[in-house]
Parts: sequence; C-alpha cells; structure tokens
Amino acid sequence: KGKGKGKGKEERAVAVGFWEAWRIPGVAPFAFCLFFSKLVAYTFLYWLPFYTSHTAIDGEYLSDYEAGTLSTLFDVGGVAGGILAGHISDRLGARAITAAGFMYCSVPALFLYRIYGDDSLPSNAAFMLAAGVFVNGPYSLITTAVSADLGTGSGSRPALATVTAIIDGTGSVGAALGPLLTGYVSARSWDGVFTMLMAAAFVAGLLLTRLVVAEVAAKIEASRSRVASPEVYEVVI
Repeated sequence: KGKGKGKGKEERAVAVGFWEAWRIPGVAPFAFCLFFSKLVAYTFLYWLPFYTSHTAIDGEYLSDYEAGTLSTLFDVGGVAGGILAGHISDRLGARAITAAGFMYCSVPALFLYRIYGDDSLPSNAAFMLAAGVFVNGPYSLITTAVSADLGTGSGSRPALATVTAIIDGTGSVGAALGPLLTGYVSARSWDGVFTMLMAAAFVAGLLLTRLVVAEVAAKIEASRSRVASPEVYEVVI
C-alpha cells in the first residue's frame, strides 16, 4: 500500500506545468489564433443586433426585436460551421489546414456582408449566415478537438486541462478586447470596425502558417509512401 501511495504522488508530481504546456508544439499558434478568432466572434455576438438595427436594409430600419431575431442567424451559422469544421478536419486529419482555411474564408464573408448586407433582407441573412459558418467554425474546432489533441499528445504526462485552459484563456482575452475596441471604432465608422475584424481573421489564419505547411508536407509524404508501397511489394515478390 505504501508503495502504491508513493507511486501515485510521483505520477501527480510529473504533470506538465504552465510554461511546459506553452512549449508543446502547436499550443502557442492555436492559442493566439483563437485570440483573434474569438475577437471577431464575440464582437459579432455583442454588437451585431445594434449594428443591424442602426443600418438601413433595403431602405428600412428594423426594430430592436427584429434586429435581435435576425442576428441569431450568425449563431445558427456558427453551429453549422462547428459541425462542418469538425467533419472536414476528421476527414483530412488536418486541424491547422481546416482552421486556417475557415479563417481565410471569413475575410471575404465579412467583406460581402458589409458591402451587400444592406441590399435586402435575404442578402443580409445569407451573408450573416455565411459569416457565422466561417468565423465560428475554427473557434469551435480549436476549443474542442485541437485542445484535446494537443493536451493528450504530450506523452505520458498529464497536460489536457492545462493546455485547454491556456488556449481557451488566451482566446477569452480576445473575446473581451474585441467588443471593447468596437465601442471606440464604431463611433467613427463601421467600415473601420469591419476592417479591424477582417484584419483579425486574416492574422488568425497567418498564425497557423507553419502548422499548415507541416500538415501539407506530411500529407505529401504520406501520398508518396502510398504510391511507392506497391513498387516495394513487387520487388519483394
């Protein structure tokens, strides 16, 4: 019994620390990617109803109730985006490629929503839905599957809780900063707000560049191995 207790204490003592968790490959890039991703997502979450009610759609202004109801489409798109991002990343086996791809796609989605969202109610709803898909897709992927992969891939040392806290905590800083900055920027121009959001989404994608390159290289190498394996088999025969 004494040996068992000692062994348990020893196992608990070797858990990955805070700075060690930061040094796990992939943690820092995904953490900062989530910072900018949540900055965009939470800015929409808090400011979209206000923006919608103060923007003439097809020449008419919506009531607060109508604007709030319409804004829920961003969250509906987010649900679909999270499912789609998870499915694609599982099929490809490439978390970084999926997350970066969604973030890059969110830039034109935000641009189109700003430019054409006031043309008509259907166009506003369609572009809002698309923005929700691409903005919230990687956000959902990083806080769940990516955190689990990185936290359980550090060997035999427990790291899941620490890695998840680092990634989600860093993202939460962006979630607080985005709506705060929007309050100041929107006083001058909503074009400035959307420029800020598009820049944040683009930077989020850029932060994963090294991981994307590594995943692409791994896919190419795996493809070459599959092509070469029949030849090796024939030589052995």
